[in-house]
This record gives sequence, C-alpha cells and structure tokens, in this order.
Amino acid sequence: MQIHQLKPTTKNRKPRKVGRGGKRGTYSGKGIKGQKSRSGRRMRPELRDIIKKIPKLRGYSFKAVKEKPLIVSLTVLDSNFKDGDEVNPKVLFEKKILGGTGGKIKAVKILANGNLEKKLKIAGCIISKAAKEKIEKAGGTIG
Repeated sequence: MQIHQLKPTTKNRKPRKVGRGGKRGTYSGKGIKGQKSRSGRRMRPELRDIIKKIPKLRGYSFKAVKEKPLIVSLTVLDSNFKDGDEVNPKVLFEKKILGGTGGKIKAVKILANGNLEKKLKIAGCIISKAAKEKIEKAGGTIG
C-alpha cells in the first residue's frame, strides 16, 4: 500500500457557519442587541485608545549623538611636560593623563585652568580662547 492509495474512513464535514441565520435560533448564537451582536463588528483595540490618550510632544526633538571631548587643564600640562615638548592626544594617552576606552583616542580640549610657564607645541587638540592666549603668552605654539 502506498500514500496515493489511502482513503479516509469518515466523510468530510464542513464546519457550521454561525451568525447568518438558520439552525442556530433567532440570534444565531450572538445574543441579543449590542455592539457584539451586530454584523461586521470590529472591536476597537485597547492599545490604540491608550496611545491616543497620551499627549503629543510638539517640536523637533532629535539630538545628535556627539561625544564630548576629554578635558585637560593647563596646570596638568605644566606639571607633566618639559619645555619644548609636543602635546597631542596620543602623547596624553601614553602618559596616562587621560583614560581611554577600547584603544580609541577621543577628542581632547584644553581649558585655561591654572597657569602655563613652559613653551609647548600643541597639535590635534581643541583649545579654548583663554587657554590659547595663555599658551601664546608663555611662548608656545598651536598647530
């Protein structure tokens, strides 16, 4: 015996259609009156009602994900570097003045906290106006 030779032992019975009158009483198993007994009824989703009740926040609210630079003050540069040294983010990470994550060198900003008395060559850093003035006053260069 093979699959194409098999035959069912019972007759095929189609499922009973409910809600179209006949053989189910006057209300066809739907009960009396109300939204749930009407034809073409679709209940409103509860989640949509909850969402509709939440007030909408107006305006454009996208904020760009921008990493803030790591901050270094002039006093730190004055205490860790010698006269004529070059200061850049790579050197700052090597001297462990800044802590890095995952070997990626982040942006560095130099602020004018304290005084600088050494001539330093600064490259690859963001520098505040006041810090720039103090570096140039001490005889340093910004490249």
